Amino acid sequence: MERKQAKDFDQKLLDLYDDYAHGRVNRRDFVRGVGAFAVGGMTVEGLIQAISPNYAWAEQVKKDDPAIKTETVQYKSPKGAGEMQGYMAWPAKASGKLPAVLVVHENRGLNPYVQDVVRRLGKAGFLAFGPDALYPLGGYPGNDDEGREMQRKRDSDEMIQDFIAAAKLLDIHKMSNGHVGVVGFCYGGGICNTLAVEIPDVIDAAAPYYGRQPDPADVSKIKAALLIHYAALDERINAGWPAYEEALKQNDVEYEAFIYQDCNHGFHNDTTPRFDEEAAELSWKRTIDFFKKELA
Repeated sequence: MERKQAKDFDQKLLDLYDDYAHGRVNRRDFVRGVGAFAVGGMTVEGLIQAISPNYAWAEQVKKDDPAIKTETVQYKSPKGAGEMQGYMAWPAKASGKLPAVLVVHENRGLNPYVQDVVRRLGKAGFLAFGPDALYPLGGYPGNDDEGREMQRKRDSDEMIQDFIAAAKLLDIHKMSNGHVGVVGFCYGGGICNTLAVEIPDVIDAAAPYYGRQPDPADVSKIKAALLIHYAALDERINAGWPAYEEALKQNDVEYEAFIYQDCNHGFHNDTTPRFDEEAAELSWKRTIDFFKKELA
């Protein structure tokens, strides 16, 4: 299918998709809502397909890229699921200890886009690890609709513990230099903020993408440097930014924040029309540079 851009769709349709993707609208009401935009020969089914993820577009770094090595890693999460699994990547010609980055997926498990992000970090010189919160339920099922339903079945506190355990794994991993960063998207962006609060002695740098902010009362616990990415059209998430920023200033937390104009929530995800190539590339360059500086 030809790749569409956000400008090809009514913003209200993209907002409707965002509501559906985050569970604020059920499937029946989503389909009914999409019907209002199915004009000019476009069917409801065709329109839904056009605005939904196409993972054929996600592979920026191939699985067999000779510049990296990858493996599936099982690890213990005693306060979470007990047994967990994730996807790890690192540079094939690495010498010495590597800065480590935890990658936290969206609200649908470790899908191909997030796996590719892990490989991108591996190719950029990091020991990168992306856990799959759906592993206790069988792992990412191959489609996002089912993945979202599965992730809703997990206990939210246990999932946080699963990512805490993964961060601690990276902190002591034989290939790690003991400096740990975290990057995440949507749900994962919120987890970035949560980990910065919950395990400040492990997380040295956090780069949340359009993630839910922590309670301002907890911001004093943060020791990590923060690089925060927001989309200007993402009113729901952005509503929490002023209070968060005020708390960061009051507690002298090192941070830099960018709001990318004319961009939607999910602009870094290159599998949907909400992807914004310019903002994605700029934000990712900033993220890589940030991790190289903070995790050296």
